[in-house]
Amino acid sequence: MATIPSLSAVPRRLEGKVALITGGASGIGECTAKVFAHHGAKLVIADIQDDLGYSVVESIGQTSCKYVHCDVTDESHVKNAVDEAVKTYGKLDIMLNNAGIADENKARIIDNEKADFERVMSVNVTGVFLGIKHAARVMIPARRGSIITTASMCSHIGGGSSHAYTASKHAVLGLARNAAVELGQFGIRVNCLSPFPLLTPMTSKYFGSTNQEVLENTFKSWGNLKHVTLKAEDVANAALYLASDEANYISGHSLLIDGGFSIVNPSLNLFQYPNEN
Repeated sequence: MATIPSLSAVPRRLEGKVALITGGASGIGECTAKVFAHHGAKLVIADIQDDLGYSVVESIGQTSCKYVHCDVTDESHVKNAVDEAVKTYGKLDIMLNNAGIADENKARIIDNEKADFERVMSVNVTGVFLGIKHAARVMIPARRGSIITTASMCSHIGGGSSHAYTASKHAVLGLARNAAVELGQFGIRVNCLSPFPLLTPMTSKYFGSTNQEVLENTFKSWGNLKHVTLKAEDVANAALYLASDEANYISGHSLLIDGGFSIVNPSLNLFQYPNEN
């Protein structure tokens, strides 16, 4: 009979692993970096926000974390970030393609500009392609690795965000699935995180509000799972699972972190209890 180790026997789930996080200087990326570090990972933070990036390194500790300036649309930057991880720590076990942007909140496609669409696709899709490519370059010889991309619930539904953002998140899910098929022969797992909206600098900018309480209440009103608010820590913990050996046979998967939002048509209102919100 198989034995299950006690939780106390595996307190640090990424002990001895090396992770590279793009967009790791703020938001989900920053939170995930701290969770990974808590669980024993050595880290490279790659971002264009230098001051914030160095601040994350200081908070984690320079002995186990370093910062690399990286524009994910520039292949030489992505290659350099991956090479720095290998040079500093000797390998790369985990690649989190988290860097992403949103365009302006313009509902009508006729009001959207081609340049804005291309800018979002360049960061959100081309940047992920480059991250997967260069992570695979160093993971293939090792015959192991976990590549994770921050997608979105917008990878699975329409009408959740702008045309450019939704298109980009559908694209990265397809790219991750394709890469999972190719890289499985080398023992490399490729997965996506697909969260519901949550408070981050990007969502504040997209919705044009810095009032966190207002935004949080808006997201709560949209959600299917009531009395619970999605936090960056929830997404970070999902990333921790996909990065760890506990997800040893999980590949080609999009882990929805949306409280069931994407599976229901709320207009049906079939299961509403009387006097319940």
